Amino acid sequence: MPVDPLKLVVLMGSVREGRFCPTVTDWFAGLAEQHSAFTVEVVDLEGVELPHALPALPPADPAMTRPEGMRRLTEQLTEADAFVVVTPEYNHSYPTVLKAAVDWHFAQWRAKPVGFVSYGGQGAGLRAVEALRPVFAELHAVTLRDGVAFPWAHAAFGTDGRPLDAEGAAEAAATLLDQLAWWGAALSEARAKQAYPLAA
Repeated sequence: MPVDPLKLVVLMGSVREGRFCPTVTDWFAGLAEQHSAFTVEVVDLEGVELPHALPALPPADPAMTRPEGMRRLTEQLTEADAFVVVTPEYNHSYPTVLKAAVDWHFAQWRAKPVGFVSYGGQGAGLRAVEALRPVFAELHAVTLRDGVAFPWAHAAFGTDGRPLDAEGAAEAAATLLDQLAWWGAALSEARAKQAYPLAA
């Protein structure tokens, strides 16, 4: 088990005007910062240069020329030991800016755990999460089964930015964070011992 805290990146998956993402993210990041296993960095995709068109790239080539405006994001993802993606659900899926952020990176996700905090209407953003799982599987990340989900999200939070069902939400977040700590430690140790094997 690593002695130093794991670096957890909490990725805000929406840049839509009037977005609710900061409210959900701030609440979750506050709980994550109290967890002894992590140091927490919130990463906001707003303002990051994320072209939707990817350059031609041979499948076996891990190198990629990225826009200068993406440099800091790439560094943050590279340094992370674990991720939590905070995502809304747009039209039964996740935002395009989130897909662009994922697609512009490869090794940054590899052999690292990814958890989800979702929000939306009746579906609580869970269809966005299920759409993201195979994307991260393709990149050799490990997605966690348990997460946090808020149906009718605007009505689920009070004016203080906290969930009205504070106990239930905190319990779900604690489970997610404990599982991230377990997977993050195990995978960090494994990566340190041996390079992750990829198909030839």
